[in-house]
Amino acid sequence: MNRKNIKIIRSEKRKKTIQARDINGVLHVYLPAGMGEDEEKKWIDAVIKRMENRRKRHALNNDDSLKKRARELNKKYFGGKLEFEIRYVTNQNKRFGSCTHMDKTIRISHRVADMPQWVRDYVIIHELAHLIHPNHSKKFWELVNQYKYTERARGYLMAMGMASDEKVSDEHTR
Repeated sequence: MNRKNIKIIRSEKRKKTIQARDINGVLHVYLPAGMGEDEEKKWIDAVIKRMENRRKRHALNNDDSLKKRARELNKKYFGGKLEFEIRYVTNQNKRFGSCTHMDKTIRISHRVADMPQWVRDYVIIHELAHLIHPNHSKKFWELVNQYKYTERARGYLMAMGMASDEKVSDEHTR
């Protein structure tokens, strides 16, 4: 977002809260009147980042390609039997995907959208497999390992520093 498209509105009534609205392409940021310049810069940077993430998430989720690809992979690897909702999110900074087994919701980090297709496919298959096995059991890995690029994709994600919370052992890829 261009800083020229930001309008700062200070208020004596406002003591702690900060608010931002996009009005006709201009970001209106409402700040307490007594806020210092350094604090103002910090908050404006945070607001800009949040608004950019919101726009990106909205654009990604309007793109039906993620849903379409997930349906194709469901059909190919799971016989089309799985029911789920899938979307990109911008609040996953340590994971590349997550699955809530109970409500059949899959969330994919927006960072995955810019990765090679075979890596995106792995992440989707990994999360789809959690709908059947909500753990990382041997049966879970047997399902995931049907995808021929599993080991390569895991290596790619580890190299990108995105799989650091996931233990990697040889038993998963055998």
